[in-house]
Amino acid sequence: MQISDLHVEKLRISSERLTRLIQKEAPDYIFLTGDFTEKPRYLLKVQRYAQAIAKPGIPVFAVLGNHDHRLKSTAFKQLIRVLENAGIKVLINQSTSVGNLQIVGIDDFCSRHSKVYNAFKRVDPSKPTLVLTHDPNLVLYIDRKYTYLMAGHFHGKQFNIPFLFKFKKKGKLAAAGIYKGLHAGPYGHFYISKGIGQAGINARFLIRSEVTLHDLG
Repeated sequence: MQISDLHVEKLRISSERLTRLIQKEAPDYIFLTGDFTEKPRYLLKVQRYAQAIAKPGIPVFAVLGNHDHRLKSTAFKQLIRVLENAGIKVLINQSTSVGNLQIVGIDDFCSRHSKVYNAFKRVDPSKPTLVLTHDPNLVLYIDRKYTYLMAGHFHGKQFNIPFLFKFKKKGKLAAAGIYKGLHAGPYGHFYISKGIGQAGINARFLIRSEVTLHDLG
């Protein structure tokens, strides 16, 4: 299960609803692809959602997004502690393994925190590799093969307005019309979640929030 872009400042989906959804779907793993909050005063709300997501006892892995990196040093470290204290494994340019699956967490690309070499340093290319990152534009620059990649960041546009990303700069992928759903890249398939929260105006227009179930076989 992938949950992306909580943006708890403007999140209209309750923590209890997320817990119920996770319990109903019973995924093997939960992956959080960044953007929890950019404001220190909302860290307690992040804590509530982190605990709700971890409550069913399913392994949870997370990466950070560009909004998270807007937090100053102390609050940024607090965010990581909040997630880890809830039982969520935060991957910052590093990898971990669960069974035969290698999970690679690459930090946010658009805020220039991605370190692909560090993240892949312990990865065995012969084994299945799942990459977690926030900004999907990373797929244009990554030079390592992966089985599957999950990202978020674009909110599926948030407002379904034609040519929005021609004027609102979100990188080459969005400008080319690749801003949600499943796609094939040169090094593997990748999925861009529409996320569940909002940034900027607290509204969506013809773009629904999304919690995604991925069947990786």
